[in-house]
Formats: sequence, C-alpha cells, structure tokens
Amino acid sequence: MKRAIFPGSFDPLTLGHYDIIKRGVTLFDEIIVAIGVNADKKYMFSLKERKKFIEDAFADEPKVKVVTYKGLTVDFCKEVDAEFILRGLRNPADFEFEKAIAHTNRSLSEIETVFLLTAAKTSYIASSIVRDVIRNNGDYTKLVPDSVRVK
Repeated sequence: MKRAIFPGSFDPLTLGHYDIIKRGVTLFDEIIVAIGVNADKKYMFSLKERKKFIEDAFADEPKVKVVTYKGLTVDFCKEVDAEFILRGLRNPADFEFEKAIAHTNRSLSEIETVFLLTAAKTSYIASSIVRDVIRNNGDYTKLVPDSVRVK
C-alpha cells in the first residue's frame, strides 16, 4: 500500500489544500491528512473544528483519513507506516522552504517527499490570507471548501 501523509495546520483548510488532496488520492492508496499540534501557535480555529472541516470535505472519499499528531513529521510517518510526505507548492518561495524541509526529513529517515504544483486557480490562496479575509468580514467562501464555515 502506498500511504502518504499530508501534514499541516489547516487553519483553515483551503481550496488549495483540497485540490492537492484530491489529486493526491489518484497517486496513493491512502492519504492521511495529518494536523500538526503546536502548543506555541495561536490558531483561529480549534483543532476539533479544523479536523471536522477536513472530515466533512472528504466524507465521500474513503482513501482520505484525518488525524492529529505532535512531534516530528518523520516520526509520525514511521508510526503510521507512511512512505511518503505529500506537499503542495504555490510559488518559488514555497519550493525553497519545502526543499529544505524535504532534505532534512530525508536525512532523518527514508521518507520521500512528493511535491504537487497547486492549480493555477488556487495558487494565490494561503490560510493566512483566508484568516485575514475572515477577520475583516470579507467573503472567504470563495477560498475554502463548503465544509469550512465560520459560525
């Protein structure tokens, strides 16, 4: 079984994340969307909300599982027997940042990182932008799946 994890904070899940997961499902037998827990980070949405956003978005996709984890991503990969880390790239800055992480992960373990370029129509979307739109009462619904709604 080819299992990949797609790690992130998903605060919140965006259409960019959604696109990468949907495309990743065609490459892997299972995608584990792994929500990293960082006690030092301030999140807009609770862990429970973020997990539900993703579960609801992929309710009809049995190849997608959603879990939370703490610690190093490579250690989590070993724990769940994942051979791959899936990452999306929006721009050259993402590539440079992700390349450094991929090299570090590869030096710590045998894990392979697979990069997918984001679709052109979602390449500008970042969770930080979505949070800013929400904070300023803008129409964030064009940037996220239907499962992501502010109460």
